[in-house]
Amino acid sequence: MTQLHPTAEPYAEGMLDVGDGNRIHWAACGNPDGKPAAVVHGGPGSGAWTSTRGYFDPDRYHVVLFDQRNCGRSTPHASDPATDLTHNTTEHLIADMELLREHLGIDRWLLFGGSWGSTLILAYAQRHPERVSEIVIAGVTTTDRRELEWLYHEVGRFFPAERERFRAGAGDVEGGTFDVLAAYARLLADPDPAVRAKAARDWSTWEDTAISLEPHGVPNVYSNRPSREVLAITRICAHYFSNAAWLTEGVLIREAHRLKGIPGKLIHGRLDLSGPVETAWELAKVWPDADLQVIEDAGHTGSDAMRAAMRAALDEFAVRPARG
Repeated sequence: MTQLHPTAEPYAEGMLDVGDGNRIHWAACGNPDGKPAAVVHGGPGSGAWTSTRGYFDPDRYHVVLFDQRNCGRSTPHASDPATDLTHNTTEHLIADMELLREHLGIDRWLLFGGSWGSTLILAYAQRHPERVSEIVIAGVTTTDRRELEWLYHEVGRFFPAERERFRAGAGDVEGGTFDVLAAYARLLADPDPAVRAKAARDWSTWEDTAISLEPHGVPNVYSNRPSREVLAITRICAHYFSNAAWLTEGVLIREAHRLKGIPGKLIHGRLDLSGPVETAWELAKVWPDADLQVIEDAGHTGSDAMRAAMRAALDEFAVRPARG
């Protein structure tokens, strides 16, 4: 088993007012004089995972974890149907990251994350390349319509009965995949707690299904979370995905030339059915400073070999001088 670094406890944390009535929670750990790094969590809406701290050498890194809008310890929380998600978009999250960087007095930081986190990392880095020293992504996604069509419809070729149940959970919807996702977004904001609970259960069950063939996966990894977390992540996911994250189709691959000069490590599981390796391969072709490592035994939830690759990438960058 891969030995991770000792987990450093936060030495500072707080709530940052990012406007629109939103406050995001952040925590800093490791060496305050070390190399700055931000952990960009997935979901969207999963909240920061403390386990990611073990990938960073606490003597060399100044690690910043934060909960994106309306999840984790950020307020208001998406599990409350009264919480308005209008001001929770990709653009808002990019702005929040910049505000947090400035608040903490960081000039440049390494960005680490995966899944939805990789989309936000790429969007932020293309907007603010001068603020990014390196990038490590485990599970590359760009949240474009093609990827979402795959995850919420085409994967059903392997699970036709489960896909039919997922679609039925959206109600009597006539239309394509994005109509189904929009219907879930409405159900997950319904004032009736029973309606919300059923929609969250149906959504998370489908997510569990999409990763169920992974050899090293954890059964029910989505639906087994605490109910408050499940309500938040499913609601935020439906909100983002029904709008294709408000990103122009293919923009993060098309604009990857903006990452020139930023060293990157792309780590992706060959067996990732929910997010096929094709996207990582396409990104690596147009980002010359990125190295793609395909982990043969890993899916979306990883494996020991993937964890080893993630630690190795961060250990390598820990001793790399910041670019000028």
